[in-house]
Amino acid sequence: MQPHDQSGVKAPLGVVCDMVAEAGYHGIAIDLGAADVAVAHEIRPHLERTGLTPLIVAFPKTVESLRETLSMAKDFGAPFVDVIGQVTPLTVEGMIPVIRRWIEMADEIGMPVMFETHRNCITNDLYPTLTLLDAIPEMRLCADLSHYVVDREFWHPLSTRDMGLISRILARSDSFQGRVASRQQIQLQLDFPQHRKWVDLFEGWWEEGLRGWRARNDEGVCVFLCELGPPEYAMTGPDGRELSNRWEEALKIRSSVERIWSRLEATGA
Repeated sequence: MQPHDQSGVKAPLGVVCDMVAEAGYHGIAIDLGAADVAVAHEIRPHLERTGLTPLIVAFPKTVESLRETLSMAKDFGAPFVDVIGQVTPLTVEGMIPVIRRWIEMADEIGMPVMFETHRNCITNDLYPTLTLLDAIPEMRLCADLSHYVVDREFWHPLSTRDMGLISRILARSDSFQGRVASRQQIQLQLDFPQHRKWVDLFEGWWEEGLRGWRARNDEGVCVFLCELGPPEYAMTGPDGRELSNRWEEALKIRSSVERIWSRLEATGA
């Protein structure tokens, strides 16, 4: 949302919240990697005014630094904290106690955590993350699969084995993020014909993830975040302008996911 389209204009926080609420979204993510705690407090009155639920995205650089964010998220009324952990041991054996301590900390404070599949963090790579899931049964994920498509440089179509690996991620995911990637690019334009095969792949994964969530949960709210980043996530032309309108694309992703959800609901899946 900063900026939200090719104009490059950064809208005031109140205007951003109005846009999001008027478009029919139920919440907005506060990304503490792109902003700081001061901005979170600045946007809070606008969230309360528009009735938007805040989701806190944390980037803890030490194990203990997550504690303050968990407390803030509880005060803000967030459903959970999306952890993109910057503590990155080189081995899975070193990662396990870090994840376990963060889960214990979340239990102590009473604020659930999910670990986002994300670049430059403890879940950066697919294979170690799968090993972590085997070692820590209580570990739950927020699935942004775009990072793993680039991480593994998956050929399209994916092999049965590779599809199975992603299914293991989805089976442990309790929230989801919308961004379409290819093996070379982290964020594709949705309407370019050459990207259609990747859009279809991700929509299939979103359906699989939502179906699994519904099978595991008789009640509650499933969070799906339409997350399209500004440049250099978004590709640009020689003039530096984005090649597509991310606000319009986010609305398309939302509509697609709502159609998937309605179809699952209608079929009882």
